[in-house]
Amino acid sequence: YAGAIISGLVIAVASASMMGVRGIFLVLLLAGWGIVSSIMGVFFTRAAVKEDPQATLNKGMIQAVVIFAIGAFLLTNFWCKNVAYFWSLLSGLAAGMLVGFSAQYYTSGKVVRGIAEKAKTGTATCIIEGLAVGMKSTVLPLVAIALATIVAYKFSGIFGIALSAIGMLALTGTTVAIDAYGPIADNAAGIAEMAHMGSEVRRRTERLDAVGNTTAAIGKGFAISSAALTALALFSAYAQTVKLSLGDIRLLNILDAKVIAAAFIGGIIPYIFCSKTLQAVSRVAFSVVEEVRRQWRQIPGLKEGKAMPDSARCVDIVTKGALREMLGPGFFAVISPVFIGIMLGKEALGGFLIGSLITGVPLAIFLANVGGAWDNAKKYVEEGNLGGKGSEVHKATVICDTVGDPCKDTS
Repeated sequence: YAGAIISGLVIAVASASMMGVRGIFLVLLLAGWGIVSSIMGVFFTRAAVKEDPQATLNKGMIQAVVIFAIGAFLLTNFWCKNVAYFWSLLSGLAAGMLVGFSAQYYTSGKVVRGIAEKAKTGTATCIIEGLAVGMKSTVLPLVAIALATIVAYKFSGIFGIALSAIGMLALTGTTVAIDAYGPIADNAAGIAEMAHMGSEVRRRTERLDAVGNTTAAIGKGFAISSAALTALALFSAYAQTVKLSLGDIRLLNILDAKVIAAAFIGGIIPYIFCSKTLQAVSRVAFSVVEEVRRQWRQIPGLKEGKAMPDSARCVDIVTKGALREMLGPGFFAVISPVFIGIMLGKEALGGFLIGSLITGVPLAIFLANVGGAWDNAKKYVEEGNLGGKGSEVHKATVICDTVGDPCKDTS
C-alpha cells in the first residue's frame, strides 16, 4: 500500500507542471478515504443465523467498494476537476473484485469437489488435478491486471497506473480484516477438535475454517495483484527518476543484450526465492519429525500415555528455524537488484524488474490458489463426503493439503 502511495506521489511530483499540487493531494486524499470506506463497510457486515459466512464477508466488501467509488468520483470530478482519474481508479477497483472472485471460485465449490473426486484413485491424481486448477486460476487475475493497466494508462497516462494500484489497495483495511478471519477460524476449529466439543460445534467451526481458506486465498490474490500494479507504477517512477524516458523517446531498448539478459535473470528470481522457502519448510519439518521421534524413544511413559511430550522444544525448533531460514531468501531478494544495477546499468535494472514481475505474479497466484484448493478439498471430505475421515480418499487429500500448506503459507 505504501509503495502505491509513494509511486503516485513521485509521478505526481514529476508531472507537477501538468497536474499541479492537486495531483499530489489527490493521492493522499484517496488513501485516507479508503480507510474511511473500510471502516464504514464494517457496519454492513452483519450475519443472519443461516446465512453463508462467505456471503456475509462479500457483503461488507461490496459495500466498502461502493462507498469508496462514490467518494473517489466526487474527489476527482469536483475537486481535481478531471474525471479521467476516476476511471483509472475504477479500473483498479474492478480488477481487485475480479481477482477476489477468481480466488473464491478456484478455492471453493465445484472446483474443490472436483479435486476431491480425483482423490478416489489416489494421491497422484489429486495432486495433478490441483496443479491444473492452480495453473488455470492465474488466467483471470492476469487478464484483469492487464486490462486495468491499459484502461488506466489510456485515461491518465503513467499517473493512471499509480491511481489504479491505489484503487485496488484503497480498501486494504477491509481486505486485511477478511484475510485475518482465516487464521482465527482455523484456530477455533483446532481448539474445538482438541477439546472434543460436540459434533455440531465442530461442524460449524470446520465450515468457518473452510471459508477461512477461501478468504485467505482472496486476500493473497489482492496482495499479489496490487503488488503487480504497484510494481508497474514504481517502475514508471523509477524510469522518470533515472531518466529512462525523455518525452516520446524511450531509452529502455528491449533489443539491448544487457536488458534482455537482465530480464531473464529477473524472471528466475521468484523461482529461486520459492525454492529457498520451500527447502526451508522441508528442513525445519525434518528437524521437528526427528525431535518427535527422539521424544518418543527417550521420554519414559510417553508411549503409554502416562507422560506429556515436550511441546516447547518443537515450538522452539520451528520458531528459530523460521527466522533463520528466511535470512537467505530475504537477503537474496534485496541484494540482487542492487547487484544488477551496479554490474549492468540502470537500463538493465529496468529489464530485471520487468522480468521478475512477469514471472513472479502468475507464480504467486498459482501457489496461493493451489494450496487453498487442496486444503478445502480435504475439508470437503472431512465433512463426511466421499467416505469421510479415515477413508483412503481422506488420506490422499491430507497428503495434498500437506504439500499445499507451504505453497500458500510460505512461498
